Amino acid sequence: MLIATAGHVDHGKTVLVKALTGVDTDRLPEEKARGLSIDLGFAYHTRPDGAVLGFVDVPGHERFIRNMLAGVAAIDHALLIVAADDGPMPQTREHLAILDLLGVNGGAVVVTKIDLVDDPQAAAVAGRVEKLVEGTGLEGAPVFPVSAVSGEGMKALREHLTELAAERRTARVRTGARFRLAVDRCFTVRGAGVVVTGAVFSGEVTVGDRLVLAPAGTGVRVRRIHAQSRPAARGTLGERCAINLAGTELGRTDIRRGDWLTGEPAPAVSHRFDAELRVLASEERPLAHWTPVHVHAGAASLTGRVAVLEGRTVAPGSHGLVQVVVDQPFVGVRGDRFILRDQSARRTIAGGAVLDPAGAVRGRARPERIAALRAVAARDPDRALAALLATSVNGVDLDHFADAWNLRPVETEALYERTGVEPVALPRGRTAGFARGDWSNLLEGMLAAARRVHEEAPERAGAESAELASGTGRSREVAAAAVGALVRDGRLVREGRYLRAPEHEPRLSPRDAALWSKVSLHLGEDAVKPPVLTELAGTLGVDRSLLALFLGRSAGRGLLVKVAPNRFFHPGAVRRLAEVAERLAAAADDGRFDARAFRDTSGIGRNLTIQVLEYFDGAGLTRRIGDARIVVRRAEDLFG
Repeated sequence: MLIATAGHVDHGKTVLVKALTGVDTDRLPEEKARGLSIDLGFAYHTRPDGAVLGFVDVPGHERFIRNMLAGVAAIDHALLIVAADDGPMPQTREHLAILDLLGVNGGAVVVTKIDLVDDPQAAAVAGRVEKLVEGTGLEGAPVFPVSAVSGEGMKALREHLTELAAERRTARVRTGARFRLAVDRCFTVRGAGVVVTGAVFSGEVTVGDRLVLAPAGTGVRVRRIHAQSRPAARGTLGERCAINLAGTELGRTDIRRGDWLTGEPAPAVSHRFDAELRVLASEERPLAHWTPVHVHAGAASLTGRVAVLEGRTVAPGSHGLVQVVVDQPFVGVRGDRFILRDQSARRTIAGGAVLDPAGAVRGRARPERIAALRAVAARDPDRALAALLATSVNGVDLDHFADAWNLRPVETEALYERTGVEPVALPRGRTAGFARGDWSNLLEGMLAAARRVHEEAPERAGAESAELASGTGRSREVAAAAVGALVRDGRLVREGRYLRAPEHEPRLSPRDAALWSKVSLHLGEDAVKPPVLTELAGTLGVDRSLLALFLGRSAGRGLLVKVAPNRFFHPGAVRRLAEVAERLAAAADDGRFDARAFRDTSGIGRNLTIQVLEYFDGAGLTRRIGDARIVVRRAEDLFG
């Protein structure tokens, strides 16, 4: 169990922790000389039952709020410290606001230095603090008047903390999430190597585990663990851990406060995150769009700006959806709490919870994006995923969802089964999730569209993918995946670039059938260098204009492919030439090939090479870059 002190400078936080643990948390020479805490201090107390209470002593001076924020990011309980001879002071109020914005609901008020005042004064200060915490997460918290010097009231405080620790020990804690530790210190121990310390935000770690340092992405291995200042085989949520790391790339990684140590796979790293924000009611003016801010999340301190997603401002005391754009790499998960301070880092102005740790680069304020953010604001991943499935016509990026919610593979599989998700593979290794009913309706609608084409144009070989996708409202990637599923299941047959139901057979008129029997002898699957229109008309003894019309009809039926105004190919010949392009691209180090290489490999001549490559550009197989080309889609996807 982690307990943090909070309160104004010189209100007795460090003395109180020493009285509870016997440890002086002021470890720096400057702290000893000045008599105030500058950086985080840590102390531990072992209870008779073996449980360990960890105390985080945070600085109270306004100049060290940044360090205070790093210490309270993952605590279980807060002790709001107020000196009886001073009463609530500016940092008392700011620390209380920070605890409230961070969602800290467990805590107690400790009125210190009661040996310096009379009983009425101590009672009056306690009453003022009780009034101060109204409307915050500490409303109704118990109040303990104490003197760390004389010991008065300390027994009741110790008993309170012991009861809380016992309750927490028996409570169910979610340890199945991916391990995450917010690094607040890093140092080297002779004979051991690199050690990082910090609070565990989720999951658990054991000796020998392989982890990732983020945002650098460096893979490491756990050599030793100290949990709550004791050697341990594992560390878990709610503990402070010191972890001795090993790794071949570790020496090249600059580890600093604000980094994360996480389980594999490596978490997403972004420069923007979407969030729900609350502006403090004490602010004099609304938070305006694109306000420069200091961002405190986990143990990190970043600079950035706030983009307001609905309207142009968020009023004091109000909530709003925002995107925080930061100047340094950001690592987080959905639900992480954060604090915003003003541009000069002198005043806390707002705080909130992360909704999407990798916010949208484009269209961040579009209605569909706002709807998605409201969906992921649900309290648990089941509800969030169900809401997203209902609002996302192009599916939910399942890999991003699992990363954002910090889910391990075993958790994601169970989640998809519970919520009825149909995983669909998309290009570039992405997996989109659809509600099973929605995916089934999409497939049935596309199958029905193919049959309508058969009824309206029985002579055609089938429908093109674009015809089946028209009216579905889905992206080209999703429509292509749906077509692929129908083909794999045998519900559609692909012939060239046309798709047909298995029972459909194109019906040619007797005249066209007779002409086709002649044309097919010259435009077969092996004819990668077919005759031009005029030459073919002469060979067949057919009027050029009539042949042009027939070849156009044949292309519409899927029997031929019109590569150029005067050149028609069999679909199989087009596929063979497309495979030539694929082989050339695969053989090149940079994936590029030029017209000369294609000409020499295919043997079709220069002029026809230019026509074929321009056709491939238009069809989406290749993209021209200067005098070279790259393959951007698979021949199989385009030409069957």
